[in-house]
Amino acid sequence: MKILTKLLIAGTTAVLAMATVSCKVEQNDTSAAVGVDTKVDVAADLDLDNLVRRSYQYVAMYNVNNKFAMKQGGWNTCVADTQLKDHTMREIARPNNDTLYISCLLDLRRDPVILEMPDFDSKYVSLMITGYDHYVNVPMGTRLGDFDRPENLLIYTARTEGYNGEPVEGVDDIFEASGDFVSAVLRIMPHANDPERFQRIVGQMEAVKHITLAEYQGGESKPIDDIEFPAVGERDADTFENNLLEVMQFVFNHTTFDTQDQLDQQVLAVYEPLGVVPGKAFDPAQVTQIDGAGVRKVSEQIFADEMARSTDPDFKETGTFGLFLPKGEISLEALVNQSVMGPIGLPAVEAIYPAVTTTDGGMMNAQYDYVLRMTAEELPPFGPFWSATLYDMENGFFIPNDRKKYSVGENGGMQLNEDGGIEIYVAAEQPEGVPEDNWLPTERKDEDIGIIMRVYVADLEKMKTWQAPMAEKLSK
Repeated sequence: MKILTKLLIAGTTAVLAMATVSCKVEQNDTSAAVGVDTKVDVAADLDLDNLVRRSYQYVAMYNVNNKFAMKQGGWNTCVADTQLKDHTMREIARPNNDTLYISCLLDLRRDPVILEMPDFDSKYVSLMITGYDHYVNVPMGTRLGDFDRPENLLIYTARTEGYNGEPVEGVDDIFEASGDFVSAVLRIMPHANDPERFQRIVGQMEAVKHITLAEYQGGESKPIDDIEFPAVGERDADTFENNLLEVMQFVFNHTTFDTQDQLDQQVLAVYEPLGVVPGKAFDPAQVTQIDGAGVRKVSEQIFADEMARSTDPDFKETGTFGLFLPKGEISLEALVNQSVMGPIGLPAVEAIYPAVTTTDGGMMNAQYDYVLRMTAEELPPFGPFWSATLYDMENGFFIPNDRKKYSVGENGGMQLNEDGGIEIYVAAEQPEGVPEDNWLPTERKDEDIGIIMRVYVADLEKMKTWQAPMAEKLSK
């Protein structure tokens, strides 16, 4: 048995004390230590930019994970999507349209959860585990030599009742997550251009099961319906305005914080004067009143700045190699950017996400048509596959169209030319002579749009010098 890398420094009792979580535990009310006058002064002097930046990773992931849990019927559920996502996907910005998903939303408070997974007949599979802190961990993947045989993975947290990481007979791997509520997401390359292989992969996806440790050992699952979640925001800005302190108190109570991690300690330090500390029940009468409208305004400005940063050449190295990493390996700057651009992506060793810019330096807009050109030598240095996906810039959603065509690539459909290169057209109408697979439809209107590429298991050395294609505006 191998014990997969933990997300905290093991054996540190201070960490566990800071992250006490059970909603039934009697909480120590430390509000007396924060007097009314002090709280008023703090609110007046509060650095809203610092507050929002240090909160963004938690707000984004709280909204994403809880929205998916609500969509698929609650926690401790797994749903296999055996078709590519379409424009009805609204739970997350910039979703994939090039892999199939198995999405498991796990409540680890009462019991560990075991994922029972078969071998997969696919060139690319990865398992990503992410809590409310938005640190991304990929404990299993074809890149690591996994998924060539059936395997059971047990997932738990520092607060899981009655379990401390000990071996379990029949369990191959053990992973300690950083939070009680996590998403465990399998991405599977479907090989859509090979119908027989596609159907085999779908059958393998449907064989993935989740089971609590109690069930696995012949008992009954412990109830998990004894908790109330703060309201999610339709957008992150809604949470920043309406219930930021309530959400952050909930997140603090269900997350493992490391006494040696600087970012962990800095976010705790920002919230302590506001009366939000791990281990407390949220009481609106005992926390500092903050200017919700002002917090929202700051969050919207940060959102706009990060969207612009995605095409900034000075941000290229961080945006290429510094996103979606585990705790201790990622900067606050990168955490904010990935939370704005599209949460729970993969680290560079698994996938890289180049943004497409335009030849004239402006934003792509649906009032115009565009073409991206790559010769065979200019294709990205990919491993299993690559894709280019079109989104609206305001929300990061697919552009609705009757063909349900949102990406170009091996799985979403593409045709290379006779020289091995490709031309991808973004247009309201299919251009004459352009293969349907290479046409990304738009609606002719004043709407900013953008393309994100995905390059899976890329050659990282070549990616340092590879240039993404630019979108060339065509005359109407």
